[in-house]
Amino acid sequence: MKKLAIILVGLLLLLSACGSNSSSDNSEGSKTVIVGTSSAEVPTWELVKKLAKEKGITLEIVKFDDYVQPNLALDSGEIDINAFQTVVYFDSFKKDRNLDLAAIGTTSIWPMGMYSKKIKEVSEFKDGDQVIIPKDPTNLGRALLLMQKAGLITLKEGFTGAGGLENVEKNPKNLKITPVDAGQTARGLDDAAASIINCDMAINAGLNPTKDPIFGEDASNKAYVNIIAAQTKRKDDKTLKQIADIYHTEEVTNFIKKHFNGAAIPVVEPISYLDDYKQN
Repeated sequence: MKKLAIILVGLLLLLSACGSNSSSDNSEGSKTVIVGTSSAEVPTWELVKKLAKEKGITLEIVKFDDYVQPNLALDSGEIDINAFQTVVYFDSFKKDRNLDLAAIGTTSIWPMGMYSKKIKEVSEFKDGDQVIIPKDPTNLGRALLLMQKAGLITLKEGFTGAGGLENVEKNPKNLKITPVDAGQTARGLDDAAASIINCDMAINAGLNPTKDPIFGEDASNKAYVNIIAAQTKRKDDKTLKQIADIYHTEEVTNFIKKHFNGAAIPVVEPISYLDDYKQN
């Protein structure tokens, strides 16, 4: 009986140790990090993965092709960080879904563009033409601001990007503005006069964001800086911060400039740089 008791205690200790190891995979100081990102950003993260390995960190990359699942996967703990979204979209999404997430690093700006297979200049729009735009709240507002910048519409005074089509005050050419899922905007090019497409979605569709847009935004607005996000409880995790630092190395910055040729513009700034983005 004594030997049996000793064996049972040993088994319990072994099981306890196994359980402890599995539950610590995502604890602070973990050397394995899972990042969720968009298809367009995978090449950059492959380089970050290589550089992280040199520092003893194993980086696993999970690809997403929509703007909803990466934040849900982060909140549930399926991934450790994600990097695909603007700070303004991130703040809006986590507020709407009541997610406890935090931005821990900056990455790049991906300027939004207006594309068309039917016209070559904004001046060629005809009365009643259809313009497709992304329908999620922040990208919809961003698209409307781009249309205003192009001289196609006038928005209500004080519009900062929050809100929908009700903010269009003047539409002199009676353009039919049609919001769709961001992932569907490129598909509308066959039917609509133009489509306003996020940079990564344009790349996924085989478009060249530096050459193909008939009109595009500049990269000056902090609200459209993309960020690295983590669960709030892990925002000070040393390994996650190390990943953000690797992203800002000269090797990664030069890669983004060369690989994307202006489609993505590196932002090598601390996350505090975005504290006042709502005022810009």
